[in-house]
Amino acid sequence: MVIANGENSAGGAGITMNTAQELLDAGVDVITSGDHLWDHKEVSMLLQTEARFLRPFNYPPGTIGQGSTVWRSETAPPVGVLNLQGRTFMQPLENPFLCAKVEVARLRQMTKVIFVDMHAEATSEKIALARMLDGQVSAVVGTHTHVQTADEQIFPGGTAYLTDAGFTGPHESVLGREIEPIIQRFCTNTPQKFGVASGRIHLQGAVIEIDPASGRALSIRRISEPLD
Repeated sequence: MVIANGENSAGGAGITMNTAQELLDAGVDVITSGDHLWDHKEVSMLLQTEARFLRPFNYPPGTIGQGSTVWRSETAPPVGVLNLQGRTFMQPLENPFLCAKVEVARLRQMTKVIFVDMHAEATSEKIALARMLDGQVSAVVGTHTHVQTADEQIFPGGTAYLTDAGFTGPHESVLGREIEPIIQRFCTNTPQKFGVASGRIHLQGAVIEIDPASGRALSIRRISEPLD
């Protein structure tokens, strides 16, 4: 099964119907998102029509879309996917810790295999959430910072963890953007156009092996592969 955070797949800002379809056509089974969810107006239609697309679960009740789903296949056990967004240094949403407790308990009634995308800025917030859920979910992988971390591990309860999966895109850049305009912004504090860079494209993420009977992670391996 393939889960991809579609954050900023639309030319470095948000996600659109077309880029979501490109991800799905490429073999992605569930798309998660984050704080740039609303960068394109058409995301409202995407949230209402595409069951494989998730927004952060901890938006207030009544927000369109869904924050979790259960992926099903004829050849594999069902997989629960939960998308959360942190609050430290980010737009304040509902408490992701309290939301996670309730939703994970609901998902566990349907499957023991549960994956959590914690889209957050603060490392401590990601680790704390994963520690809280250790033994209740199969994996917690952080997204958002565009920098892959080297702390992949399996917690005592069997939950695989990685603070940040990194990003798929141009790494000869400043977090995916052209280098010089970012430097000018820092030097002059004047507005600049931050174009998407194009050099040294890498695919980043993690491969996690899970025991379907127990839901415990057996292994986690970071990937960072150059693409032609």
